[in-house]
Amino acid sequence: MFIDIHAHAYLFDSPPQDGVIQFCTAEDVIKRYDELGIEKGILLPLIGPETYLPQSNQEILEICRRYPDRFLPFFNIDPRGIDNSVFTDFSPWINWFKEHGCLGVGEFMPNMYFKDPRVLNIFKQFEAAGLPVIFDDTMYVGQRYGLVDDPGLPQLEMVLRRFPKLILFGHGPAFWSEMGKLETVADHCAYPAYPIKEEGAVPKLFRRYKNLWGDLSAGSGYNALARDVDYAVKFLNEFQDRLCFGTDICYAAQKLPLAGFLTELKDSGRISETVFEKIAKGNIKRLLNI
Repeated sequence: MFIDIHAHAYLFDSPPQDGVIQFCTAEDVIKRYDELGIEKGILLPLIGPETYLPQSNQEILEICRRYPDRFLPFFNIDPRGIDNSVFTDFSPWINWFKEHGCLGVGEFMPNMYFKDPRVLNIFKQFEAAGLPVIFDDTMYVGQRYGLVDDPGLPQLEMVLRRFPKLILFGHGPAFWSEMGKLETVADHCAYPAYPIKEEGAVPKLFRRYKNLWGDLSAGSGYNALARDVDYAVKFLNEFQDRLCFGTDICYAAQKLPLAGFLTELKDSGRISETVFEKIAKGNIKRLLNI
């Protein structure tokens, strides 16, 4: 029924990857997939050192080699890598991972500004390679992980305009909090609970830029819909061709309400079977040609 655009798994034993949470094994993820009716998922390597114990891209490739019917690989590169330069040529690595079956980039979440020249340098190369990118974002440099933008997402808009052939998947609280107009600046990068009285930056950017797609995973994606179900129905219908189901599963007992939420909207007739199928798996199959 579903394809998960956003999943995490570790292959090898290690301490809790962020000091608290023990991330899933591949077998843990498969068990949850069977419970939720998810046929397969895209694994995103966590390579940055800001919060998690980094894992290698090769670890993701090995999991996908062991379970080819359940997982597909993305890869990840830090824009500070190799030379920490605005002139770094990442093409040898980008091309190698493409040749070895990686279908996109993510979860791309260095704690840097979108407008940082090193970020723009690697985005230019991802665009040239024809690879979609799933990013995470936040409010501050120097606190946890994620690309940094201002309220209203002006830096993301600059990137969308500058790289029109680069498919960017919005993800994370600093993105999805902007579904409605923020009541306070503090609501940027939060989980607003109030209904959407006026549209925010996210739907406006979706209308302006066809290269913006939506990763509906995690608490941030679910909250963006569940906070105002009437508006969620409008949003899902309007942008049905660029939204994708995801879990952002990290640990085995994690609550994953999005599948049930979308199924209920379908069963109640608030979204059609066609819209549901596109978001559940059709859009990502079309984009990645899987």
